[in-house]
Amino acid sequence: MASASPPGSLTDHDEVFRLVFEAAPNGIVVIDAQGTIVLVNRQAEKMFGYERQEFIGLRIEDLVPKRLRQAHVQHRKGFSENPSQRVMGMGRDLHARRRDGSEFPVEIGLTPVKFPSGMLVVSSIVDTTERTRTENELRRYAAELERSNADLRNFAHVASHDLREPLRKITAFGERLRKHCAGSLDERGCDYLQRMTDASHRMQGLIEDLLAFSRVSMHRLPVQDVDLDKVLDTVLEDLEIRIGETGAVIERATPLPTLQADRSQMGQLFQNLVSNALKFHQPGQPPRLIVSAACPSPRRVRLEFQDHGIGFEPQYAERIFGIFQRLHGRQEYEGTGVGLAICRKIAELHHGSITALGKPGTGATFVLELPLHQPTPPAS
Repeated sequence: MASASPPGSLTDHDEVFRLVFEAAPNGIVVIDAQGTIVLVNRQAEKMFGYERQEFIGLRIEDLVPKRLRQAHVQHRKGFSENPSQRVMGMGRDLHARRRDGSEFPVEIGLTPVKFPSGMLVVSSIVDTTERTRTENELRRYAAELERSNADLRNFAHVASHDLREPLRKITAFGERLRKHCAGSLDERGCDYLQRMTDASHRMQGLIEDLLAFSRVSMHRLPVQDVDLDKVLDTVLEDLEIRIGETGAVIERATPLPTLQADRSQMGQLFQNLVSNALKFHQPGQPPRLIVSAACPSPRRVRLEFQDHGIGFEPQYAERIFGIFQRLHGRQEYEGTGVGLAICRKIAELHHGSITALGKPGTGATFVLELPLHQPTPPAS
């Protein structure tokens, strides 16, 4: 155990204590009221590089980097005035010093133990070198990933802008060709011209949707209190003509809550989900959508957009949120396959999630879960 017996120490016949003490995975260093080391275990020897005989009698400050020793003496005095079990090093840059002078990051648990002859402090020491290295690597990878994502967003934004101008020219000259030269074209030439015009319009739609997707991440507004009932009212007003043309029935089963969010993005998310229900309805039947809300916990809200449309196979429940993913040909249903990808991006930016449940012929339900309050961003 040790070459010296501290006041009130356990005797050698307590074999159970000795085995547990020596087998502990953490380094254990016991000091007296004067800060002198009186007991250590095998893991402490391995951690600091001292033989047990060298350990006993050292000051605890000998295990502290030299630049921190004076401050540590004051910390130790403060602890002795108000001894209590506590953890040191979590969330802090705490280091210990080996026999060879090298330093390593640690977390330390302190436990005061009172005896009639005085107080001992048991220090349980964890070498966090590997964990610190892993955390630093994860932070580096996260920073690299954020840079890559930012580059990708910027590329999508710039590329989309650069593509718009030549596309406008293709569309404009196609229309001029149709207007001034249609009479001189045979049936095949008119068909080619129509295909070119249709393709340019589809490309224009893809570019606009790609820009919308990139803007979701690039231009997020500060969060504010957003009344989702008012957001839905605005969306239904904007889609009034389309709702009237399709004869859609949209019900609000419950009042919608107020939460912290980007008002513009909430409007875009709601509009995409309502438009989805208007688009994918059963042939010959007017669209029907039921919007409801519930609070599964005091901090979160669950919104459901349940339609009675064509539905989808459950195996595609994740795929439909991929960018440019479509389950139907463009001849059947218009669109570029970006709307639901934007919905997921908005939900994730708000620390929430969106999932889908569906069955062919019975409709689909989009489930949106969001926190009522957005976490405070970290200080720069």
